Amino acid sequence: MKKYIMSLLMLLSFMFIQIDMVFAHKKQEDKKGILLVTFGSSYPETRLAFENIDKIVKAEFPEVEIRWAYTSKMIRKIIRKRGGQVDSPAEALAKMGEDGFTHVAVQSLHIIPGEEYDNLKITVDAFDGMPKGIKVAKLGTPLLFLDRDHTQLAKILHQQFQNHIGSKTAVLFMGHGSHHQSNIYYPGFEYYLKQHSDQYFMGTVEGFPLLDAIIPQLKKKGIRKVVLTPFMSVAGDHARNDMAGNEEDSWKSQLEKEGFTTEIVMTGLAEYDDAVKIWVEHLNEVYHEIQK
Repeated sequence: MKKYIMSLLMLLSFMFIQIDMVFAHKKQEDKKGILLVTFGSSYPETRLAFENIDKIVKAEFPEVEIRWAYTSKMIRKIIRKRGGQVDSPAEALAKMGEDGFTHVAVQSLHIIPGEEYDNLKITVDAFDGMPKGIKVAKLGTPLLFLDRDHTQLAKILHQQFQNHIGSKTAVLFMGHGSHHQSNIYYPGFEYYLKQHSDQYFMGTVEGFPLLDAIIPQLKKKGIRKVVLTPFMSVAGDHARNDMAGNEEDSWKSQLEKEGFTTEIVMTGLAEYDDAVKIWVEHLNEVYHEIQK
């Protein structure tokens, strides 16, 4: 009987050791990571905005490794010519798979769910459940997606610009614009801004409304001064050239030619901590999703 009990205890001990090894192996296998994806910029001045996002995300996920990718092939090429290295989303996810990441939360740092976001979603979906690679990959939505995002961002921007507006002064945001159906987000967001003041206007470089459609509105309201600021994650090429450049076709030059005085606020949305926190809210949602 004593030998039987000893044998049973040894068997149970062996079983517990095996169970511990299984769970330890599982813990080693499950490796979570975050991939932040932006259109990108080749301007050194935009580094501040990207560093601000990185800092806020790291504070929210202090024990999670964070990597970056740019969706713009042109910008990646420029950076590589300068001796730098930035991965595409597919390259970054492939490397994360090779490095043992099993669960990856990918956060879009785009403004609207346009073509760049659609393409990113296709890429992320391709890596979701890839054999011998990433088990789970999910994508977080861009800055503006749901009604609450619009409401939050409009409030944040009003807090930033309410001291700039006046009876004869308007704030004009420059968005990128798109031929994608999601361009509707730009005039749609202007509606949310106007809940705070009629002196806010939204225009785009490559979509609707263009500056030509906004100038008559400014004149009708008796506006004399226009504060120009980018409605983009960073104040890059479009902000510095198309918006504030000295060329005759820049928004600044066109407005001044029409008799307006201008003021430039060269600050990208990613430089406002509260705006970044909207992206982080979306990231939190998708990070919890990959753990289910």
